[in-house]
Amino acid sequence: MSDETFTVTIEPIGAEIKCRADQTVLDACLREGVWLPHACTHGTCGTCKAQLLEGDLDLGDASPYALMESERDEGAALLCVAKPRSDVTIEGEVDVDDGVEIHPVRDYAGRVVELAEVSAGVRRLRVALSEPIPFNPGQYVLLRTPDGETRPYSLAGLPGDTIELHVKRSADGLATDGWIFKDLAVGDTVSVSGPYGQFFLRPARDEPVLLLAGGTGLAPMKAILQHLERTGCFRQVVLYHGVPTVDDLYEHDWLQQFAASHEWFSYRPAVSREQYGGRSGRVPALVAEDYPRAAGHVAYLCGSPEFVADSMKALMKARLFPRDIYREDFFDSADRASGRNVVRSPLIRR
Repeated sequence: MSDETFTVTIEPIGAEIKCRADQTVLDACLREGVWLPHACTHGTCGTCKAQLLEGDLDLGDASPYALMESERDEGAALLCVAKPRSDVTIEGEVDVDDGVEIHPVRDYAGRVVELAEVSAGVRRLRVALSEPIPFNPGQYVLLRTPDGETRPYSLAGLPGDTIELHVKRSADGLATDGWIFKDLAVGDTVSVSGPYGQFFLRPARDEPVLLLAGGTGLAPMKAILQHLERTGCFRQVVLYHGVPTVDDLYEHDWLQQFAASHEWFSYRPAVSREQYGGRSGRVPALVAEDYPRAAGHVAYLCGSPEFVADSMKALMKARLFPRDIYREDFFDSADRASGRNVVRSPLIRR
C-alpha cells in the first residue's frame, strides 16, 4: 500500500477529503460520508462520471464505452476507478433524497455460517460479521476474493451482524466457479466492504410500490420487504420475480408465506421458458398486461441490463415517469468488454 496521500476537493460543496495514491476517489469519498453517484464500482456503467477541474488523475481501468476517448480528453473521469496523482479538484453531483440516511463505507471481517444451494446455479451465502453493518434496504457490499479482487452482491436481509447474499454462478467466474461454488465452506473467513449503491427504498415515497426482479435481483427486494414489515407498511406492494424455469424460482415458499401473512403484499412469480401452474412469460410483458397505466406508483427494478431496460420501457409506456423508477443493473466482465447497455439516460433515477 502506498503511504502517499493527496487532498481531493469536491465541488460544488467544497468538501475536502484525504485519498491515498492506491485508493479510488469514489472509495475515499464514500468512506468520509460524501455521497457521490455510483453503481457498478468497476468502471463499467458510467454513473460516477465527474469532471476533473484541477490536478492529475490515473483514470484506471475504465470501460471505453462508459468513458469515451473524447470525454477523457475533456477531463472526465470515472471516480470508481480513478486514483489521484496529485491534489485534485473534481466537480461531481452530490444528490441525497429526503429522509435517506447516509452510511459511510467501512471494512468488515466475517465468517461463513451458511452456504446453501437454493436453486440451480444460485447459492445463499450468510456471513456473521465482527460488527453490525448499517445499510439502506437495496444496497450492496463488495466481497473480496482470495485473489484480492472484489465482486458486488446485494444485501438480502436486514441490517445487523449477519448478512445474506444471493450468488448466481457465472461460467469461469473468478468469484463463483473459482471460489464460492468450488472451495468456500462454512467456517471460512471472508471480508466485505460497504454499503454501496444508490438503489434502495426511498422512505419518503408513499405511493404503491412495484418491485421487479430478475434472477438474483430478488436479493435487494427481500431486504426491502423485510424493512417494510419491520417498520409497518402502509401501502400496497407487488413483487414480480422473473426466472427462466420453475427450478430457478428460489425463495418461492418464503414469498408465498410472506404474501399470506401480509395483506399489503402480492407475489407474482414469472417463468419465461416453460409452462407451469403459474403465469408464464417475461416480467416486462406481464407488468404491461397488469398495468396498462402505472401512474401513481413508484417502481424498483433489479436484474440484468436487458431485464432492466425492457422493464423500463414497459413502465414508461404505462405512463410511469423516470423520476418514479429506481434501478439496479447487474454488470459483469462481458458487459465491460462489449459495452452492452452501459450508456444510460441521465433522466433515469437510481
